[in-house]
Amino acid sequence: MGIPYEYDPETGAEKKDLYDVTEEAHAVPAESFAIGDSWNAKAQRFAGKFGVEQRGIERVPENERTDKSLMNLGTMWLAANMVVSSFAIGALAIPVFDLGFVDSVLTIFFINILAITPVCFFSTFGPRFGLRQMVLSRFFFGYYGVKIIAIFNILACVGWSSVNVIVGAQLLNAVNSDVPGYAGIIIIAAATFIVTLFGYKVVHAYEFYSWIPCFIVFLIVLGEFAHSGKFSNLPMGVGESEAGSVLSFAASVFGFGTGWTSYAADYAVYQPANSSPIKVYAWVFAGLIFPLCFTEMLGVAVMTASINTPSYATGYTESGIGGLLGAVLFPPLGRFGQFLVVVLALSIIGNNCPNIYSVTFSLQVMGRWTARIPRFIWTFIGTVVYCAIAIPGYSHFESVLENFMLVIVSSASNHPRAQVKALPTNRSQGYWLAIYEGISLTEHFVFKKGMLGYQIEIYNQPSKLPPGIAAITAFCFGVFGAVMGMAQVWFIGPIGSKIGTPGYGGDIGFELAFAFSSLSYLGFRTLEIRYFRR
Repeated sequence: MGIPYEYDPETGAEKKDLYDVTEEAHAVPAESFAIGDSWNAKAQRFAGKFGVEQRGIERVPENERTDKSLMNLGTMWLAANMVVSSFAIGALAIPVFDLGFVDSVLTIFFINILAITPVCFFSTFGPRFGLRQMVLSRFFFGYYGVKIIAIFNILACVGWSSVNVIVGAQLLNAVNSDVPGYAGIIIIAAATFIVTLFGYKVVHAYEFYSWIPCFIVFLIVLGEFAHSGKFSNLPMGVGESEAGSVLSFAASVFGFGTGWTSYAADYAVYQPANSSPIKVYAWVFAGLIFPLCFTEMLGVAVMTASINTPSYATGYTESGIGGLLGAVLFPPLGRFGQFLVVVLALSIIGNNCPNIYSVTFSLQVMGRWTARIPRFIWTFIGTVVYCAIAIPGYSHFESVLENFMLVIVSSASNHPRAQVKALPTNRSQGYWLAIYEGISLTEHFVFKKGMLGYQIEIYNQPSKLPPGIAAITAFCFGVFGAVMGMAQVWFIGPIGSKIGTPGYGGDIGFELAFAFSSLSYLGFRTLEIRYFRR
């Protein structure tokens, strides 16, 4: 960069002098970010005065991994999932997939265990190596191949931040029609930006407490709904239609739960290197499984009332999840019920914090020049971009979901009783992450044979990392598997069409994506190692 002793965020230190970051496998001390007279160093010095996290994709030295609170790992994911979006995923089981109560609950429980396992596993890499998830992915996809994965992650982060903030703005507007959609979007986005701007410590501090009011609101929803007596134990279906519906709902649940995999290590990089992997795994598991199961099962339970209670059906038909929650809270609680809906709307902040904090690292791995742009600047750019998508998309929510995110909408339902408002089901996210998991887990267990197989000092050396040819080829095979097994409103694969009701199918896209990618990677990676010796 032309300034003596300045670091290169991609290669560590180019000169060994005041701070020799090569001594610990290219880890970069915090002091080095503000050295020099370049615009980058000046921006870092200015941000540092306000306590803004300066570190981006640079490896964290072991002596700076001082976050000893394992509880932070649990509350991080507890807050990110104790949100109205999780409630909405569960509510889809009845109007979209025509399931009963018991089969919905069983699907939620078992599929979430499967979905969050990779998130818990990759979280243990953070303390061990001090690297962000996208940087760690270079050991699976290579220095250049990981850029393709980063693009998928950028689209997911920005796209779902847009969808989430629209949902939050709709809830605010449902409570007070004087709050226009753009105002609600700006309020939620600005609050999210402030939290993520300051970085790791503030994100963890916010998430440590933000789940509490949301949990209280959901408990009130549970209590009021139970007291209303409107719950209906809808019976399970049977036969081919039931199989197809369960598999398709499972794909939606899986996509939502496993969606954090590509961020997993980001929130543990400041944990001490000697942190117990079992304890890290256990805290992350607890922080994920409880809010996912609780909110999604509650969503299913409340939605059962829409079958036999006109006020619930009307609320959901006219205002989506906000109308459904309003049907539970507004009649008995009045103004206080409206306040509770506002709290749930603001829960979107906790849901979007991981998206906007982690999108910066995906942007930084795209190239040397993007790595030189400070993390907090990328945070601002990411916020502006998703607001630019959400504000015009507020009035066209259904088309934003269908065209931008390519996710399923209401017309996939064969439910005869209700018109279904468009809601995200995260299936497409589940497809690509199943491929990511198939390749990375195969590399870890088969070729690296565990944690000791990583030469962490080569994380920023393209010539020593895997070439990435095998991974990208296997990724293409995984896409083929997903296409064969998917059952979306816009396409039903040849295998997916063999399951369930004719014309609707059953979605086994993520299962086939994982199988195709992992098995093909096994063969291609063997050949790649023989030829390239790395």
